[in-house]
Amino acid sequence: MTPIRVVLVDDHRMLLAGLQMLLQPLDFISVVGTATCAAEAYAIVAQHHPDVVLLDINLPDQSGVDVCRQLTQAQPGLKVLALTTLQEKSYVTRMMQEGAAGYVLKNASPEVLAEAITRVHAGKKYFSDEIQELLLQPEPTPVARPLLTRREREVLALIAGGLTSQEMAEKLFVSALTIETHRRNLLTKFGVHNTAMLIRLAAEYQLL
Repeated sequence: MTPIRVVLVDDHRMLLAGLQMLLQPLDFISVVGTATCAAEAYAIVAQHHPDVVLLDINLPDQSGVDVCRQLTQAQPGLKVLALTTLQEKSYVTRMMQEGAAGYVLKNASPEVLAEAITRVHAGKKYFSDEIQELLLQPEPTPVARPLLTRREREVLALIAGGLTSQEMAEKLFVSALTIETHRRNLLTKFGVHNTAMLIRLAAEYQLL
């Protein structure tokens, strides 16, 4: 049986050496090249035409997400297997959208790593157990954007502008006590306890 040709991409040389040692005893896998950055990865993949690329997401010169997209576009038959410490659903989703065939954590055992390589090479998807559990978690219910009065919007904009309550009162021709009331109402509506969180959430809701 022809060995599965693998390229390893990670910016830590010690990890690359360790991966090579783990995979070397396996006669059905052949490591044909290693790379420590995106530029090296493109060159080595173009030179060796591997079957599978084990790709770290955090590279020094380019995001692994972008590297995955470019590699799979350049070589449609190539299987990219994300190998990372990042356990966030957004990263998993983005990698899969860009053509990755699987997602494995760096603490995976040699057996898991070998299984992941063989499965994606066979045209299947592979996720380590932790990632499968992560993907099965329900999405958080989005919080409804608070409804603000015209005056509350004005006060919110002025808070974001760094004005004090007295400065806002003078600008809006109201008392400082009225401004403080609007501040408290805004904190309550946004469900936060300080101005920094108020401004951050308001920006996320595109209210600023």
